[in-house]
Amino acid sequence: MKVILLKDVKGKGKKGEVKNVADGYAHNFLIKNGLAKEATTGSLSELKGKIHAEEKQQAEIKQEAQEIKELLERESNALVIKSKAAEDGRLFGSITTKQISAAAQKQLGIKLDKRKIELNIPIRTVTSMKVDVKVHPEVVATMTVNVLPE
Repeated sequence: MKVILLKDVKGKGKKGEVKNVADGYAHNFLIKNGLAKEATTGSLSELKGKIHAEEKQQAEIKQEAQEIKELLERESNALVIKSKAAEDGRLFGSITTKQISAAAQKQLGIKLDKRKIELNIPIRTVTSMKVDVKVHPEVVATMTVNVLPE
């Protein structure tokens, strides 16, 4: 019997997949527990419609991420963060991803998740530095952060 999985089933497949299983297993376990429904022509076309709508939504999200990337990478949109520094340019402490996220919110109006900002080396001096930001799993933006003494 062909069924459409409504939830992930260990050993059988993931949500949305069409699987061929034994009749008893389908009726007595999968359908009874709400894990699957019978694969009729109507339910298959409904599944295709849902998949198409989800792909369209993912494409829109990726497009928004591309626009945010372009905005972050413009040279005129370099973030400026002021921090207390010594005479030789060393900071008292370091610039964190939380501070970068707050500066992006305040200066550019873009909300960035601090966990998506990748600082390979900590910012501990008055400098200008390129920082990678994962806007989307497939889109990575490189923005400039300028650290100035207070």
